[in-house]
Amino acid sequence: RLRESGGGLVQAGGLLRLSCTASDATDNTHSMAWFRQAPGEGREFVSQVLWKSGGTYYGDSVRGRCTITRDVAKKTMYLEMISLKLEDTGVYYCAASTYVGYTKNETDFDSWGHGIQVTVSS
Repeated sequence: RLRESGGGLVQAGGLLRLSCTASDATDNTHSMAWFRQAPGEGREFVSQVLWKSGGTYYGDSVRGRCTITRDVAKKTMYLEMISLKLEDTGVYYCAASTYVGYTKNETDFDSWGHGIQVTVSS
């Protein structure tokens, strides 16, 4: 079970912090990731973190503005994004995967949170 927190209304140019707690995370969880979906758009990959090594992978639209981390003991993943843009608005989803390796393909992720709204205002 994945549960996102954080988000809400944030100012353009500001900072966003999201958390995701994976209460069911096991040794089979290879990675966790954030995806987002803007109104009327498909789901977009944001970032992935490998659970054991902490290795990271970022989508093109957020690279350089985004940091993903995880706390294995707390079974929690974090996302921090700076210099927010209006186009960062959307529903942000947490996902977990048993897939071994880096991937931005949403079909490689087995578990999903319900999503959390992030709205960037000017």
